[in-house]
Amino acid sequence: MRFPHIPRPRSLAGQLFGMQAVLIAVVVAGYALFTYVSDRSQAEDAAGRQARAVARSVADSPSVVAAIGTSDPTAHLETYSLRVQRDTQVDFVTIMNPQGIRWTHPDKNQIGKKFLGHIGPALDGKSFTETYTGTLGASVRAVTPIYNTRHTRIIGLVSAGIRVEAITQRVQDQVTALIGVAAGALALGAVGTYVVNARLRRHTHNMNATELSHMHDYHQAALHAVREGLLMLDGQYRVALMNDGGRELLGVTGDVVGRSVADLGLPAPLTGALLSSEERVDEVHLTASRVLVVNTSPVSGGERRGTVVTLRDVTELQSLMGELDSERGFTQALRSQAHEAANRLHTVVSLIELGRAEEAVDFATAELELAQTLTDQVVSAVNEPVLAALLLGKTAQSNERGVELVVSEDSGLDDGLLPDSLSARDLVTILGNLIDNAVDAAQGSLRARVTVTARTEAEGMGSGAGSGSGSALVLRVADTGTGVDPAHAEAVFQRGFSTKPAGPGGRGLGLALVRQAVNRHGGTLTVAEAEGGGAVFEVRLPLWGTDASTGGVGASSSPGTASRGEGS
Repeated sequence: MRFPHIPRPRSLAGQLFGMQAVLIAVVVAGYALFTYVSDRSQAEDAAGRQARAVARSVADSPSVVAAIGTSDPTAHLETYSLRVQRDTQVDFVTIMNPQGIRWTHPDKNQIGKKFLGHIGPALDGKSFTETYTGTLGASVRAVTPIYNTRHTRIIGLVSAGIRVEAITQRVQDQVTALIGVAAGALALGAVGTYVVNARLRRHTHNMNATELSHMHDYHQAALHAVREGLLMLDGQYRVALMNDGGRELLGVTGDVVGRSVADLGLPAPLTGALLSSEERVDEVHLTASRVLVVNTSPVSGGERRGTVVTLRDVTELQSLMGELDSERGFTQALRSQAHEAANRLHTVVSLIELGRAEEAVDFATAELELAQTLTDQVVSAVNEPVLAALLLGKTAQSNERGVELVVSEDSGLDDGLLPDSLSARDLVTILGNLIDNAVDAAQGSLRARVTVTARTEAEGMGSGAGSGSGSALVLRVADTGTGVDPAHAEAVFQRGFSTKPAGPGGRGLGLALVRQAVNRHGGTLTVAEAEGGGAVFEVRLPLWGTDASTGGVGASSSPGTASRGEGS
């Protein structure tokens, strides 16, 4: 079954064009009609004034007064009246006696007959104008009295007139010219309207009003349904649009439309990325509490019109990647330890085969004591299981890279000391990245060593990480590397800063993540020169309501490794 074809509604531009064309036509037609009526009235008034002027001139002529006093006025006045009629461009000039009997007329057959029209006011000495249908048809005529030389007696009457048909013809000629001008104006207006609407059609993609309304509804629904952040900037880098996801990810509130990106209070690296005219693809940036992947794409159509920015929250993903990196490190350490254990086992077996059982026992006992000593040292200092596992794993990793990792003697942290608000994941992010950064810095130095201190300290009024009495968790990581230039003491914590070449995954993220986690818990992060060279990074995190007499440390898996002045 075929359904009847329903014509598609005209586009918005087409509807506007039709409406404007009709509007122009109506305005022009109305003006033409008004002009016609007005001009006709004005033409009749002008004809009346012209007829009265001609009639008055004839009545005031001395030759006319003299001719009326003769025995045959027609013989003297007929030629004169025809000449005046021709020279003044009126249709008739009729001179008559006070009784209305014509002495002159354009039609000779009408001479001697009674004038058709009113003469009463003229006999009373008044000149007047009227429209009357006479022998020549309807005309606008003026009638005026003729006085004798002493101006004491009316001796005749003069009537001059212009046919209504002639007046109509004059008006029609004017209206014809007006219609021509109006048609030109209509054509010019139509062309201008078409040009404007053609441009509008390009901007609306030839869609009608209903389609535009539906698109707006879909746009609003999609804008608020998308969980990713969407930010649109105009050509001057002012906010043109921001969805709910963008507000949440960037942490902005209030009306931001029309404000410059530089005024949103975002971190400097993120602001620089948004203000850049170049395209950005999957760049990682940090805010106060989130790790964001930023993509920017310029909008151009012959000129720069703005930028479209998409934001993705990868905070959890970054943490999981850090945990995965730690697990990989642990796996590599276990693989290395398994290799070393196999070598030692082969040594023990070989000694037994050679009949040197005592030497085999002594060798195995020494290796066991060495491994147990390391474990006892870490566990005795850090009894918190997650942190102890992290330090053991990092110790094995450091040894593989030729760096000795030791836990200082003044470290101490019992299991269960850390509050629930201080998650193991954040502690791993902090301590794991600081250790990776220190190992990377110490590698290759003389007597390469990384020293980790983890304990709690009493906090007085306004000191440490918090204000008021209580305790703070102190994490201190020192290395024997080249140290940090004091000029870079603040820059090392910024995302993207690194004193070493970037690897495949980039650099400059780990220390930025450390500072982000520290700020999230209201702590402080500082860097200074270590004794004997190198750098020492210190983190102080408030432990509200914790007994200051207990020492401790907390850590968890790192979202990424860090190098000197870098974080990835």
